[in-house]
Amino acid sequence: MSQKGPISQFIQKYYLHFNSAALVDAAIGYEEQLKKESKMLVSLAGAMSTAELGKIFAEMIRQDKLHIVSCTGANLEEDLMNLVAHSHYKRVPHYRDLTPQDEWDLLEKGLNRVTDTCIPEEEAFRRLQKHIVKIWKDAEAKGERYFPHEFMYKLLLSGVLEPYYEIDIQNSWMFAAAKKNLPMVVPGWEDSTMGNIFASYVLKGELKASTMKSGIEYMTFLADWYTANSDKGIGFFQIGGGIAGDFPICVVPMLYQDMERTDTPFWSYFCQISDSTTSYGSYSGAVPNEKITWGKLDIHTPKFIIESDATIVAPLIFAYLLDM
Repeated sequence: MSQKGPISQFIQKYYLHFNSAALVDAAIGYEEQLKKESKMLVSLAGAMSTAELGKIFAEMIRQDKLHIVSCTGANLEEDLMNLVAHSHYKRVPHYRDLTPQDEWDLLEKGLNRVTDTCIPEEEAFRRLQKHIVKIWKDAEAKGERYFPHEFMYKLLLSGVLEPYYEIDIQNSWMFAAAKKNLPMVVPGWEDSTMGNIFASYVLKGELKASTMKSGIEYMTFLADWYTANSDKGIGFFQIGGGIAGDFPICVVPMLYQDMERTDTPFWSYFCQISDSTTSYGSYSGAVPNEKITWGKLDIHTPKFIIESDATIVAPLIFAYLLDM
């Protein structure tokens, strides 16, 4: 392992207690998994692509620090939107002071707000739409079916978006993933903007729903991938809560209990970055030990929970893993 850089040295020196210590422990645990040649799944919830996590996440992918991604449809598409429309995004640092009328004014300007950042509908959604629809229709005409992320990979690798690039392509994690053909699952893709657009073409009779592979097919793919790659363990690094994490972690009890493959190993590492409250039945806020009762984690699985903002925590952990 190469010498750690100044960011890593900083957190090792000053992050000694509470959530900061949990951050360091989780980073060290992640690194130990990689040293053992365990595979790692990273799940992306929230709006991490719009938060420009791609600037460092793309390098994690290029350096083989993870081996499969589970993400929401929003994170799948918003990395591409940032790639082609970055200069049209509008930051609203005073978002807490906005009135309903202010919000309506943003809508009428075609600006869809994500906390302090507005995504420009025309330049982002519509710029991608005309190209992805052609890829969908071409596949259907050939009788071919693909997963949502595979269509996005085709879009990126085709080069048709190159005239629109507004950021360094090295900062697009989806491009890095496409170049490696990184395995991915995108549960609940239908609730994304591109999922809505696809559904609209199905409603208009211009596409068949079956042209897009489904969530069940994602789960069966993940089951096969887990079975084929778990000989040295597979860790689970969860950014945020929701379906991006809930969906893939269930593959272990499904294989163990429903498929009765009792030799299926539990996840070999678990870390969640979340600020979700641990009470009120919140699954996203459930502490890792609860997952033992569901057959997802073993008693001895290294478990970490960092109760903080993922836009702060994830880049620091990735910087540690990249020896920055």
